[in-house]
Amino acid sequence: MLKIFAGIYKGRKLKTVNNPDVRPTTAKLKLSFFDILQDDIRETIFLDGFGGVGNIGIEALSRGAEYVVFIEHLNETVKALRQNLDKIGVPSDHYRIIKGDYNRSVIQLSKDGFKFDIIFLDPPYQLLEYANPLKVIFKREILKEKGIIVLERPAYLRFETKYFECFRTQKQGTKCLDFFRHNPKII
Repeated sequence: MLKIFAGIYKGRKLKTVNNPDVRPTTAKLKLSFFDILQDDIRETIFLDGFGGVGNIGIEALSRGAEYVVFIEHLNETVKALRQNLDKIGVPSDHYRIIKGDYNRSVIQLSKDGFKFDIIFLDPPYQLLEYANPLKVIFKREILKEKGIIVLERPAYLRFETKYFECFRTQKQGTKCLDFFRHNPKII
């Protein structure tokens, strides 16, 4: 059972879906992510790039994020995400749900003028073997100058990118969180 750990929605439980393509961030990894960022979440514009049922994005809202954009492509997962937001009572002017492909959604967010303080990405792990989800963020310039990207990945899979600088890796069991910021050599 997924639940919110802190903030105004603390203790609320989240509906999940029974689909092998949906793999929510574990409680330990989620707590590690939020322990590292702590007060940096407050008043941020936050992107939950592979939003699932809202496990990370709703926690960010609970801890004081100003606005969260969720990107998710699976119908049943988007439905569960909407139900979670409604059940918890998150005001609709605090979030946006985009049902669609990740890359196309980021392109649309760029066209809409979005710039994010924090971007959390928990893509299907096999995607990281052939694609770089940070490339479209770089090309579309949706990360604020002092913003950060956090990528969840399996510990066995190395991930490198020329577009951003990895300044921290947090290992938690068989998973890792990589923290990226703008690379001063590229800007």
